[in-house]
Amino acid sequence: MAEPTTRLRIKVSPGARRTELVGRQGDAWKVRVAAAPERGRANEAVLELLAERLRVAPAELSLVSGRSGRDKVVELRGLGAEEANRRLEGAA
Repeated sequence: MAEPTTRLRIKVSPGARRTELVGRQGDAWKVRVAAAPERGRANEAVLELLAERLRVAPAELSLVSGRSGRDKVVELRGLGAEEANRRLEGAA
């Protein structure tokens, strides 16, 4: 059986006071990161936060689109969409 793959829509606010998963905002997850949006630091912080909240290895996440914007798409390997959303809802 193939490993499940899920794509998550993420709305990011970089340069925040603290790094946190805020919750749902439309069809995306709202994330605030303390890292500045320079040299990929904010993107790294987003992936680290998501890995922690989803309880997966950071290697299971990859940024598919939105490297330089606030709206991003992150691909998650190893979890289905329902389980990923359940874990994020529990962590928000």
